[in-house]
Amino acid sequence: MQGIELRIKGKVQGVGFRPFVWLLANQYKLNGDVNNDGQGVLIRLVSPPADALEQFLSDLQNKLPPLAQITDITQRTIDWPEATAVTGFTIRESENNQMDTQIIPDAATCPHCLADLFDPNNRRYHYPFTNCTHCGPRFTIIKAIPYDRKNTAMSVFPLCPQCEKEYKDPADRRFHAQPNACSVCGPHIWLQDREQTLATHETALKQTALLLQQGHIVAVKGLGGFHLACDANNQKTVDLLRQRKHRPTKPLAIMVPDLQFLQDLAPQEIELLTSSAAPIVLLAKHKVPNISDNIAPNLQEIGVMLPSNPLQHLLLRAVNRPLVMTSANASGQPPVLKNEHAVEQLADLADFYLCHNRDILQRADDSLVRVAFDGLETLRRARGYVPDEMPLETQSTKNVLALGSDLKNTFCLLRHNKAVLSQHIGDTANEQVRSQLNENLELFQQIYQFKPDIIAVDAHPGYFSSSIGKQLAEQQQIPTIEVLHHHAHIVSVMAEHNCNKPVIGLALDGIGMGENGQLWGGECLLVDYQHSQYLGGLPAVALPGGDLAAKQPWRNWLAHLHQFVPQWQDILTQTCIEPNWQILVNAIERGLNCPPISSAGRLFDAVAYALGIAPSIVSWEGEAACQLEALANTSSLATQTQSAVNIPVKMPLIDNKLDLAYFWQSWLNYHAPVEDKAFAFHYALAQGFAELATNQARKHQCRTIVLSGGVMHNQLLRRLLKEHLGEFHVLSAHKLPMGDGGLSLGQAVIAMHRN
Repeated sequence: MQGIELRIKGKVQGVGFRPFVWLLANQYKLNGDVNNDGQGVLIRLVSPPADALEQFLSDLQNKLPPLAQITDITQRTIDWPEATAVTGFTIRESENNQMDTQIIPDAATCPHCLADLFDPNNRRYHYPFTNCTHCGPRFTIIKAIPYDRKNTAMSVFPLCPQCEKEYKDPADRRFHAQPNACSVCGPHIWLQDREQTLATHETALKQTALLLQQGHIVAVKGLGGFHLACDANNQKTVDLLRQRKHRPTKPLAIMVPDLQFLQDLAPQEIELLTSSAAPIVLLAKHKVPNISDNIAPNLQEIGVMLPSNPLQHLLLRAVNRPLVMTSANASGQPPVLKNEHAVEQLADLADFYLCHNRDILQRADDSLVRVAFDGLETLRRARGYVPDEMPLETQSTKNVLALGSDLKNTFCLLRHNKAVLSQHIGDTANEQVRSQLNENLELFQQIYQFKPDIIAVDAHPGYFSSSIGKQLAEQQQIPTIEVLHHHAHIVSVMAEHNCNKPVIGLALDGIGMGENGQLWGGECLLVDYQHSQYLGGLPAVALPGGDLAAKQPWRNWLAHLHQFVPQWQDILTQTCIEPNWQILVNAIERGLNCPPISSAGRLFDAVAYALGIAPSIVSWEGEAACQLEALANTSSLATQTQSAVNIPVKMPLIDNKLDLAYFWQSWLNYHAPVEDKAFAFHYALAQGFAELATNQARKHQCRTIVLSGGVMHNQLLRRLLKEHLGEFHVLSAHKLPMGDGGLSLGQAVIAMHRN
């Protein structure tokens, strides 16, 4: 007997897809079965009538469950001798074979579960782990494929009779919801100090809320790690948290109970805040009223998120005020995942600990996005978005593993025409972060049954991530491909937009390895998927003290003055409070630990220090540049049209390099308020790079210009560039960070095309 087989690929496991198919099949009176396997979902139908099959296929694609997404459907006729005995439609057990389906990111609590959570008549009333097939943990609790309970952190919690009945009923929204649980059979919470348990279950929640209201700092276990929580309106407590974390000015994210705590939100901001990803969304400060000034000092935006899991909903409803929710880690260390580690490692940070006994198998930091003038901008991609696949237009004949960069590390698995990027892992200079990187590499390869044929690494010989990649390649006896940092930056954006023609790329960041061992950070390049050709950019300037210059802006101010400004000693004496600058001058003149670098990031540092808004030593990466952008945005010039802006500050071109000598002379002689001088720098930099890109685009007959690199997260600079480049098709990243968090995709695509 013959039947019809439908192979469904995409986000179709762990999202209620099989019960959805079951309901449709029953609606159209179709006989057959459905099951999960490593390829996705397989549907078999016994000789369906043509009209019923057509309606079934239409609904299958157009009435999907909230988290489901179909990327491919194939249909074929099969011989099915057993079909004569098939009556009705059934759901078969999962099978595990070669993995070719998507793992679902963690999803914020859905409206149905939220209603259950606050319904006194519901058996899950105030249960902090309620979920269904439309929401709850996925990626953070998985350890193997297929996504069945036995392969998750929930395997240690046997279902009670009521939960098991829901789990087995295809008509129930908790059918095969792998984290399904209740207060009888599931995980539970408790509150403790460093010595003992203080309360359990709902009492623990109430006491935690009271402690937060009283000004204490509590470590709260979430989906992908712990948060340090405190009252966002208690300036004394926020200052104490900053003191304990050695985080004097870096902005802190806050969580608000609901949208009523915000105002004047744009529709896309509401959409992001309430989405299943529930990221931190950067909002203008006026949209977050009554928040302490020390949450994001000297900046114009505050990172805000809504509760994303039932425990957070309960806690925020109980405290009824905004809470600081920042990653729970000691300075320079990765966030903790285990209860015992939290108590050990956060002893100097937290007063109390709100813990639970569901293990976090995959770390997932909060994602960070903003609604920019040119659409969605992703600054950190993790919880809620990872491990979503990125479809590519070209097919790879080999499996590529790309190791990313040392800062803001992510890695990428590329197979066929799909790329999977890891969550944000962090700074691999830290040994514990490197350990997490290795663990995640092993787990991703296991879950996706992925064996690389090539490993792509950054060309910088000193990167830890590159060393890890080369060691893996040596162990597996496969080749490595070294990729220039800025080539990867540009290609990551090209791949996101499926741009297959050569482009002019503007790559602006702090530091990256360029051609012939040169250190880059402000380049104009001619780029395709295989090649990168240098066309011009910023001139190289000494980097006094090497890596120290990224942390001490005054060093860059000194280097630029020394190279470009006559009578620089007089200016430095008036502006630099460092008493030993002459020692650094000697080092620059003798070339001792002062490698030349064409860095936009270090230029930002120099300007910020010159304006007196950057400290001698910054406490977080990008501090000087972010404060410089915030200051520039307060200038009245920032709101003027391009044609109305009239400032004498420029960066003209000399041999395709921006003339920094002319810039510094005109900028230093531009006597204006500091905010206007900050804007003038942005305008001159954008104008100079736009002229360079325009000239090269015309010369090489390119119609597309790509903007990438961490400096391109500066909205003001990006807007000015796009205005100056209006005659071209200008691309920047949206789904991935433009900084190093998106680099691994570019590396993987370049390696794919070189083989």
